[in-house]
Amino acid sequence: MEGIQVSVSKTGPNNDIAVIKVGGYIDTTTSAEVERALDGLLRAGNYNIIIDLGNVDYISSAGWGIFISEIKGIREKGGDLKLVNMIPDVYEVFELLEFHYILKAFDSIEEAVKDFEMNSARPVRGPVIEEEVAEEEAPAKASEEKPAAEAVSKPASGGKKSLEDKIRQIVMENPDCSLLDIKKTLNSEPYDYTKVSLITVWKVLRKLGLNSKKKRMEFFRQKAMQT
Repeated sequence: MEGIQVSVSKTGPNNDIAVIKVGGYIDTTTSAEVERALDGLLRAGNYNIIIDLGNVDYISSAGWGIFISEIKGIREKGGDLKLVNMIPDVYEVFELLEFHYILKAFDSIEEAVKDFEMNSARPVRGPVIEEEVAEEEAPAKASEEKPAAEAVSKPASGGKKSLEDKIRQIVMENPDCSLLDIKKTLNSEPYDYTKVSLITVWKVLRKLGLNSKKKRMEFFRQKAMQT
């Protein structure tokens, strides 16, 4: 497919770590190639995966979404997905979108392989997703969500806030908050001890258009000017 090159190989002491090498750019028109390669590995039972992005110049939200959508299932199988060789421009976006809270990134394939080896004696987890909880395991208050309201104000007495409303309120109270800050704040008394994974937090933030600190600060400023 024009604009992207994808190849798959194996590495590691036991040749059991799959490497997907990508070149070009990953956007809505090319991301299907990466997704196809990743799906093929997962169907074959390969759950230790390295994505080599050394020759990738640009990744759109569609491209990042492939990695984020698969990571939880991969880790539930005892594997992991690690990114390597990102160029500065791509890594800047990676950090801006706060994916470093969800995915591990390394400077080389060798470093990623070493990390797999270090974690081979225990289930491989992502960096700080230590309490990843499926949405169905969250308290009833969080699972029985209502459509998000535009306002951030508290609901009437006896009402229940949706997860979207809770996250909006957290952003209004602390617009400089990180994904991890939001996750921890949700699991506190004022927010009914709502337990969700970092991936769920990111998905809700993306739905609300607040999936970067810059966007959260802008949301805070707009709301503050309206009051």
